Amino acid sequence: MPAIGGTMKKISDSATELVHMLRYQYLNSNRRLFGGVLMQWIDELAGIVAHRHCGGTASTAAVDSLICKEPAYLEELIVMNGRLTYIGKTSMEVRVDTYAEDKGGWLGSVVTVNGY
Repeated sequence: MPAIGGTMKKISDSATELVHMLRYQYLNSNRRLFGGVLMQWIDELAGIVAHRHCGGTASTAAVDSLICKEPAYLEELIVMNGRLTYIGKTSMEVRVDTYAEDKGGWLGSVVTVNGY
């Protein structure tokens, strides 16, 4: 594990949450979140988590699975939580959980992603 100020870094030190409000430019023709936009946000979050851990650049080598569960709509908040699940000498695995929060504060799972 890389050190922070002389102390060993914990996996939890790299955990990151990102939130996006859905606006028109993120919607497809069915007025739902465009899947490609969500994939971009997930990839960016995974990169941030990896960067926070290793302190350098990281590249996405593979996505083990991306399962779309529910659509997300205009003005909902997309809440994404990224965390490390595996650390090797030359690779790491990041899990990103994604939820949609409606105006009432309800969080529903949008996708589950494993294996960045």
